[in-house]
Amino acid sequence: MSRILIVEDDPDIALSLSLKLERDGGYKVETAVSGPDGLRAAQTHPPDLVLLDVNLPGMDGFEICRRLRADAATAAVPIIMLTARIDEADRVAGLEFGADDYITKPFSPKEAVARVRAVLRRFRREQDAAEALVDAPLQIDVAARAARVGDRSLELTRKEFDLLAELLRQRGRVLTRERLLESVWGYDFPGETRTVDVHVRRLRQKLGGPVDERIETVVGVGYRYRSGA
Repeated sequence: MSRILIVEDDPDIALSLSLKLERDGGYKVETAVSGPDGLRAAQTHPPDLVLLDVNLPGMDGFEICRRLRADAATAAVPIIMLTARIDEADRVAGLEFGADDYITKPFSPKEAVARVRAVLRRFRREQDAAEALVDAPLQIDVAARAARVGDRSLELTRKEFDLLAELLRQRGRVLTRERLLESVWGYDFPGETRTVDVHVRRLRQKLGGPVDERIETVVGVGYRYRSGA
């Protein structure tokens, strides 16, 4: 049974989510009502997924997300942000801190259950993947979530790793920013495509030359990974 941690200071939202996830999703649910309590709960006993409010007392959701991604024990735990903020900048910030999905308030508990199921399915597919992607000197071990350029290990965030793996899987093909958002982030929101650009820029910096040049920008469209062979 998957464990879901809800970090939400509104008791009505926390209760309705808990009941729906337990009754319709069959999940075991735990709750925390403040930022520090939520962070402590996640780090002490890492859940299978975190539903994380942005506006929390003591520590906001962005900071919690950043700290969970920086902790090896929780770096891979899926995170869905809950927020009443609708600005593009706020949504992009959450994604760049490592969130896997975003739900804007008000929302229905039914929608939340559907999002939780979708994110967990995607995460389990990644866990089950046992493929090795190679384009020498670049090597990606999907199962171990490890990437190397020659003898140098790459320190990638979860989304950077997923983006690099998707580009390499689809080598030679032009991938639009929208498609990359959908396949890597699970998003299909046109206003957030610049988060792809940010991650590509960071990837190129971490790959270093000449491998960085294999990720080509297709002006006005998106990106293509061009094999070095």
